[in-house]
Amino acid sequence: MQPLLPLEIIEYVDSSGASPFGLWFDDLDAVVAARVTTALARLAVGNWSHVKNVGEGVQELRLGFGPGYRVYFGIQGRRVVILLGGGTKRRQQADIERARRTWQHLRRRDDVGGIRWH
Repeated sequence: MQPLLPLEIIEYVDSSGASPFGLWFDDLDAVVAARVTTALARLAVGNWSHVKNVGEGVQELRLGFGPGYRVYFGIQGRRVVILLGGGTKRRQQADIERARRTWQHLRRRDDVGGIRWH
């Protein structure tokens, strides 16, 4: 039996070189950043128990601590997760809308970081 391969998790980077996820993540304190990193590692190996589809191809990873941290992402194929942004429960709807716009923009591009869209 072959071992399961972890998902590849990458950040969306816009044409100016900015990463919405990276900008959000860089503002987190060290403890919260470590917990987000742990949640993403769990996601990569198949723990999707805290993931919810929020529409238009965007998924929300809910972290059950603090103000209700969220990570937004899209899925390319069966192996790649593209991080679109993050936020908290308080700004959830605005963060979801931003992630949806980013995802739609990304999907309109023909080739992103060597990833061909199916």
